[in-house]
Amino acid sequence: MNWSVSLPVAIRVFIVGLLLPACFGSAQSTASVAPEKIRVATFNTSLYRDAAGELTTELTTGTSRQARHLAAILQTVRPDIVLLNEIDYQRDHAAVKRFVEDYLAKPSETSTVQGVLQPLAYPYFFAAPVNTGVDSGLDLDGDGKQHGLGDNFGFGRYAGQYGMAILSRFPIDESQVRTFQNMKWSDLPDALVPIDPDTNQPYYSTTAWQALRLSSKSHWDVPIRIGERTLHLLASHPTPPAFDGPEDRNGCRNHDEIRFWLDYLDPHRGSGLQDDSGAMVGLPPGAMFVIAGDLNADPQDGSGRSAAIRQLLAADRVQDTAPRSAGAAAAGIRLGGKNATHCGEHALDTARFSPRGVGNLRVDYVLPSSNLDVLGSGVFWPLDDDPRAAWLTATDHRLVWADLRW
Repeated sequence: MNWSVSLPVAIRVFIVGLLLPACFGSAQSTASVAPEKIRVATFNTSLYRDAAGELTTELTTGTSRQARHLAAILQTVRPDIVLLNEIDYQRDHAAVKRFVEDYLAKPSETSTVQGVLQPLAYPYFFAAPVNTGVDSGLDLDGDGKQHGLGDNFGFGRYAGQYGMAILSRFPIDESQVRTFQNMKWSDLPDALVPIDPDTNQPYYSTTAWQALRLSSKSHWDVPIRIGERTLHLLASHPTPPAFDGPEDRNGCRNHDEIRFWLDYLDPHRGSGLQDDSGAMVGLPPGAMFVIAGDLNADPQDGSGRSAAIRQLLAADRVQDTAPRSAGAAAAGIRLGGKNATHCGEHALDTARFSPRGVGNLRVDYVLPSSNLDVLGSGVFWPLDDDPRAAWLTATDHRLVWADLRW
């Protein structure tokens, strides 16, 4: 298979899948004829490993139990477009290719359901570098040392850990993709500067603050051509608002990584956001979009600064589809612990965390623009007595989807 595509260096979009004539024909037809509805999803797959290359080696065997369960979920829900969070990024995209070809593109025979799950083909995907594991060369965590895990632009043991990838049945307009991997946190208007409560001074030194990037992974605007129209997939995976100290530096960063999208949707504030090519322009009014990703923020529960996610859910250009599942509703009651103290509706949860810690939370989102019709939405979280519940061990997050119409 020839994977080479001639594209700009900063943007890498690859045609993937079994590139047979029928597949080419399908890809061409999606470019000219728009379906009546499209299903868009986000899924934190937890497909990361402790060392670079380990995931690719595991997936190459074709026998990864975790990958099989993830594939079974995707083959059941069958999204047309899906953002995968936490899938290791490599320059050659080997891990994504193996997952698409050796798991999604092959029928799944499982012991938990009757029959065979049909293959799922994605002719196109997008993946790009992220900040996880990228050494800043500075002392970002204040321990007096450089080059430690806490000194990377995004937490990671190696460059590309916890990466992102977009899989699509429709062509990606690679010439218009925008990434914000290198945007400085200090360049975000009204940035929430972490303050050391002991000194009442900024936690970061002036040098560190001016160098620190906003995105713990990246922010992407990926235009996807569906018939004669364009859908912008706005993808990100903000840092968890935890694993810090009383200065709450990760809580502040999570807040501002989410607030980035509010500025990007604002025609005035968006013009101050510089992408990796140097362009400074927000998303045009009237553009159709879906904000997708594991945003690591619950609007009502958890330890994060929830103002940004609440503002995003209430934004004029955004629709909150509020997807629910019976499995989440039952799990919140059954697991108890912190879940019993939550204010949010259990059925809205999208991730299962320790009941002794924060409990289950709503952190994964598919948020369409207000100029799209929402036909339905949901979370893949079966009840415990459903045979498919066995697949949920693959990741602590659940796939979230929404059906949309122009």
